[in-house]
Amino acid sequence: MIFPPWGRAGDEEDLEDTVPIYEYVCLDCKNEFETIRSMKDADKPTECEKCGGQHVKRKLAVIYAMSGGHAVSGMSQGCDCGSCSGGNCSGCGG
Repeated sequence: MIFPPWGRAGDEEDLEDTVPIYEYVCLDCKNEFETIRSMKDADKPTECEKCGGQHVKRKLAVIYAMSGGHAVSGMSQGCDCGSCSGGNCSGCGG
């Protein structure tokens, strides 16, 4: 998957023109597909590319990132303190 080059300081005005890849699922035929759309169109209706159905929902994309050997997003592995979120837990240090 290709990620757009945002996230640098001063690039906020470029976000409006960014065209990321969104994942969708058709509730009629269960087909999962990706579509490149502008951020402002992410939740606008789209039809299933397999059956043409109109009952399509955008999926939640889950990512996992590391920085300096520590998880910075997603779920931490091996932590069971119940308060971790994204690998930056003050309860267990995970």
